[in-house]
Amino acid sequence: MRKLVRQLLFVVMLFGLMLPMTALGEEQDDIEPIHFDRVSVHDPSIIKVDKDAYYLFGTHISAAKSSDLINWTSLVESEYQTPENNPIYGDLSSNLAESFKWAGEDDADSTGGYAVWAPEIIWNGDYLWEDGTTGAYMIYYSVSSTYIRSAIGIAVSRDIEGPYAYVDTVMYSGFTEEEAYDHNSNINKQWENTNISTLIEDGVIEDPNSDWFTDDGQFNNALYTNAIDANVLYDEDGDLWMTYGSWSGGIYVLPLDKKTGLPIYPGTDGETADGRMIDRYFGTKIAGGFGRSAEGPYAVYDEETGYYYLYVTYGGLASDGGYQMRQFRSEHIQGPYQDAAGNQAVFPDSFDMGAGNFPGNDDHQNIGNKMMGNFLFARDLGETGEGIGTGYMAPGHNSYLIDEDLGKEFIITHTRFPEQGEMHQVRVHQTFKNKDGWPVPMPYHYTGEEMKAVSLGDVTGHYKYINHGKEITGELTSSSWIELHDDQTISGAVSGRWELYDDYRVGLTIDDQTYDGVFIEQYDPTSESYVMTFSAMSNEGVVVWGSRAENRDKQEVLDRIKNELMNTIPEQTASNLLLPVTATQGAQITWHSSDPDVLTVDGTVTRPAFGMGDTEVELTAVITLGGITKEVVFQIKVLAEKEAGLAAHYSFDAGLKDKTGNVEEAVVTGDRIHNTGGEITFEGGVVGKAARFDGQSGLKLADGLINHAAYSVSLWVNPEEITEFTTTFFGTRTENNWVSIVPNAHNVTKVWVHNDNDWYDAEANDVIPPNEWTHLALTVDDGEGTFYINGEVVFSGQDFPHVFTADESQFALGVNYWDAPFKGLIDEVMVYNGQVLSPDEVISLYHLEEEEIAEEETCPEANNCSEEEELPEKDHCPDEETNCSEKQEKTEESNCRENDGNLTGDSCAEAGQVPEDNNCLAEADCPGDEVPRDNKQTENNEISDQNGTTKTDEMDLSSEQADQQGKLPDTFTNQYNLLLWGIILVGAGMTAYFMARKRRAVG
Repeated sequence: MRKLVRQLLFVVMLFGLMLPMTALGEEQDDIEPIHFDRVSVHDPSIIKVDKDAYYLFGTHISAAKSSDLINWTSLVESEYQTPENNPIYGDLSSNLAESFKWAGEDDADSTGGYAVWAPEIIWNGDYLWEDGTTGAYMIYYSVSSTYIRSAIGIAVSRDIEGPYAYVDTVMYSGFTEEEAYDHNSNINKQWENTNISTLIEDGVIEDPNSDWFTDDGQFNNALYTNAIDANVLYDEDGDLWMTYGSWSGGIYVLPLDKKTGLPIYPGTDGETADGRMIDRYFGTKIAGGFGRSAEGPYAVYDEETGYYYLYVTYGGLASDGGYQMRQFRSEHIQGPYQDAAGNQAVFPDSFDMGAGNFPGNDDHQNIGNKMMGNFLFARDLGETGEGIGTGYMAPGHNSYLIDEDLGKEFIITHTRFPEQGEMHQVRVHQTFKNKDGWPVPMPYHYTGEEMKAVSLGDVTGHYKYINHGKEITGELTSSSWIELHDDQTISGAVSGRWELYDDYRVGLTIDDQTYDGVFIEQYDPTSESYVMTFSAMSNEGVVVWGSRAENRDKQEVLDRIKNELMNTIPEQTASNLLLPVTATQGAQITWHSSDPDVLTVDGTVTRPAFGMGDTEVELTAVITLGGITKEVVFQIKVLAEKEAGLAAHYSFDAGLKDKTGNVEEAVVTGDRIHNTGGEITFEGGVVGKAARFDGQSGLKLADGLINHAAYSVSLWVNPEEITEFTTTFFGTRTENNWVSIVPNAHNVTKVWVHNDNDWYDAEANDVIPPNEWTHLALTVDDGEGTFYINGEVVFSGQDFPHVFTADESQFALGVNYWDAPFKGLIDEVMVYNGQVLSPDEVISLYHLEEEEIAEEETCPEANNCSEEEELPEKDHCPDEETNCSEKQEKTEESNCRENDGNLTGDSCAEAGQVPEDNNCLAEADCPGDEVPRDNKQTENNEISDQNGTTKTDEMDLSSEQADQQGKLPDTFTNQYNLLLWGIILVGAGMTAYFMARKRRAVG
């Protein structure tokens, strides 16, 4: 008996152990997708406060904190949050008043706002307070009014989160020899209005340096810098220094007094042993100069190597500006700094073109190790994940952290993203030193990865490959495919050899260049899995990256490519198709068309003319990988042109009917485009009635209103509330293909477009006001998009995505798939298919001039404008005693006056008269053709960037959408159910056995 029990127990244990090793083991290899809490902090400066407390401070008074360098929480609700009671500076205008006397508040390029930029945050344990106590968090902030008139100030706090109290303004730039003023400014730029006059009085400086000025007395920014972008560090002896500067004359360094944090000015001019400038006021030049792009310096001393590493950003900060981080090092805090190739960080005299900034010049592109530029690890056909892949646009203005607790080093940057406009977020990348002691950044942002030994089997295979090069360019470098073979050769987009040494280090020889770096496993946000990566730098300062692909055989890869093509190529189209020619692991795709006159092999579509009917085309794709091919055939209907003109006009004077009679009436939705249960009411609008949206409802318009590359949309909106990302007009083909007219997205009113992998922003400079009528219009002419607000063009640009490529596109008012519904009024919605309104026609719609209104708006009987229709018993007149009913006569007390065409509303009893204090107009045959009241427009201001170009305030980004509620995967649940049933069955067998023995014993 005991033997049998032991056998049964062994079976149970074996069964339990086998399950996790088989079915459960497969699940354990899968990684749960990581949710990241993101923040937008432009020009981030990092500080570690406690063992697990990290803080960032950035431009526009943005700030955030983290416990792990992975997830971040913003300390402010928005940039420049409540300037009257700012969480960082308290009363911003009052606290920084001394700095603002020179620049940064409602002046020149900051007219109507503030320009507080690029702070540096440090803990200074030696700072001496007035009460004799020591230790302070110190912010070195920048204020700026032009690309050269700026200043650096200091504010201090005992608490890392503030508020910070003003101390002093310590460095000025952009001053002139004599009295002078910038455009839109009443600030006298003469040098005596800076702290230089005080320094002269105190005997620190004898007199102004004549070289500070050009021959005509202007600031000589060929030699002297724009005083922004401070960075403070301790040297190897524990002394405190400040590097600073942007574009113009380059980057400088000064020692600081540790007890006050104030600069120790040289007092006299001089020259370093290697010939670099020492200025009596600005300090010692260590990088850049002569108006070339170079800004955001950040230096850090590394005890391990004994080097000071200096990071500088080249290019312009916009997504198309070529922003990118460069790296130098020196054995001395004051330099000279040089790159891996031995180039000096200070630009040569041959670059001298006189005063001015020269953003178009890239003659310094080979100077400095290029750490990271625009890149995209493209997600190719056949790969796991969605979207275009993982990449950055314009990463730059970094800080750097050597975390002794973790034993790790990090580069921290803000970045924009491919096809996402100017939206920016913070990213943290771990760095490792190569054999030459140069820190090299890893390809993917940090998720806690640890360095460990790897084997040849871990690292061989297909890789997406990025070479960051040395160019200063706004172009995107997209990944190509290479393979690291077992025999240590490299094939694919590049050829050469590779080696693994010292457990995790990699050496590459590619096109006669050698690169050295490391292998490390990292989290790939696109595939949501951990993949092997490498990062290496050449002795010319060029960084290359690799990201390994999933290990699949060729036949499986071909099947995956085919399946994705079948889900990508539409069954019908009205526009050009994107026909890919490459796929994962370098697979090639060739195309064949049965009717090239209608659909070519490069995807160009020529639609049949109106009245000619749709055309069926057979399109064949041949996929090839490693000598194996697979073919897939598509039947595609190319839609004929539709008759151009007004497709629909929802005036809301007769409920939800289309006034043209072309399409069915609108349908009330719930709080999303496909939900039900909402309610729409009607009240006085711009003309006649308007639809009121309660913030819980929307309207679904007729399908297929637009299927053309040319169209126009016009509507009036009066938001009661303006919530971020809430749509007014929404057109969609799929959840990844849509056009949305949004009162507020990233703090501007915009037309926001997502078209597969393509994001597009047609932006105004501000947000439309609440509780006022605003006219919005969009025209699209085969890739040229124009956005109008109140008849004025606020955006015009090329490459507007063609979204409405088929008849099944859907349209809605006030709701989309994701965001809070619209609350307020919408009126006079007009959609034109195949017709592009001219600027004059848009202006006419803004004024609703009767002679410009389309013929379809004459109110045919089908449009519910019959004589029998009665108006509401009581209009929305402020005077409750004023009855606007069609059947009641106006009394003398109702204060009606002659209709002058300026007010709107329903008819009053006496034709031609309206109440003076309400919106009622004379009775008309068809309400809807009257003239709207005047509408106010807001003025918007822009802020000048460091390089002299104009920019709007950096856009903020709200937190990402919350993850769906989680539950155990079905496979996980089923596996443990199986285990449970196995135990139950074994138990039942044992029970039966013992009962049988008992019966035999009894018998």
